[in-house]
Amino acid sequence: MYRDFVAMLFGMGLPIFGLGIVFVATCLLVGRELDSDFIILLAALGALTTFLRLTTLRAYTRSAPVVDFENLRRWERRYAVGNYASAALLALLNVVAIAAHYPLLHLITVSLVFSFGAGIVSRTSVRPAICVISLLIATVPTTVALGLHALETHPTPLHAELFLIEALIVAMITALSLQTVAYLYRSAVEHHTARHDMAKLARTDALTGLSNRLLLRELFQHHTATAMRAKNQVALHFLDLDGFKAINDRYGHPAGDTLLEQVARRLEDMVRSDDVVSRLGGDEFIVLQVGLREDSEAELLARRIIREISKPYVVDGISMSISVSVGIATAPRLGIELERLLACADAALYRAKAGGKARAIFCIEADAAMADLAA
Repeated sequence: MYRDFVAMLFGMGLPIFGLGIVFVATCLLVGRELDSDFIILLAALGALTTFLRLTTLRAYTRSAPVVDFENLRRWERRYAVGNYASAALLALLNVVAIAAHYPLLHLITVSLVFSFGAGIVSRTSVRPAICVISLLIATVPTTVALGLHALETHPTPLHAELFLIEALIVAMITALSLQTVAYLYRSAVEHHTARHDMAKLARTDALTGLSNRLLLRELFQHHTATAMRAKNQVALHFLDLDGFKAINDRYGHPAGDTLLEQVARRLEDMVRSDDVVSRLGGDEFIVLQVGLREDSEAELLARRIIREISKPYVVDGISMSISVSVGIATAPRLGIELERLLACADAALYRAKAGGKARAIFCIEADAAMADLAA
């Protein structure tokens, strides 16, 4: 979710470009009208800030996807610095412009603050700290400048009252914007949490929390492509529990489900972080072992799986025992299509169960031919 929120920050190039153009044009116009070198300098700084911000957005796009948390934090900080700089330039423009009694000019510069505030509330509310700080940097100096200008003596009727009202309007809209930021952030978190939960449910087994066939397919494609580049292998272990049906029939489905959950946890404890454990359904599991150089590595894992899964289980105070048979198919040696590998491993598994169970057998050419005929 954090990665999604940071990515949203860097998807707003057009608003940054548009505000930058308007800010620079306004500074040039106002600077010439007031004969202010300082405002002309603000125009140059605004152009530079806009250019650097757009360059940062492009750099992030080129480096995406960024998955490392610390790298994401660094990109977020870079975005925040650019946002703060834009807000500070807006505030400086208003402080200088409001000091001069030029109501039409005030209208334009204060409108820029409103536009900036509306933009950051809609764009950056997913990162509320950046949003709030930027908003306050732009609006607090503007409000103070309006209040101080109201205290200046001027012959215009209602001069003090109108400028105080304008300062109050800016302050009130700032306060309302802060409330809006909180609401939008909560809504975004709820929406993205629900979306990620739905995506997770679509890719995981409801009982065990393991990968389901859909996620297995995605991870298989990724690991197979990696294996081909690295010139190593991926082993697909097709597991079927021996004796599970008898336990299900004797103790009932709730006990069987608990046993399946314990099997899942044992399998997860046995594999490396890059390996994948998946449940296809019933008492069938898949272990995707990656980064292999020799078939012997797959055989070692299969034997360990058989040994660990065959240890007793305790369900509702009752000791239960099962075993597991394993069929093994390797990619890319036997192909890079998941369904073909599953069929090959399933054929090897069938031979393992027929030969006495609690055995691990590699897929051979006859198994591969059978898988091709089945396809």
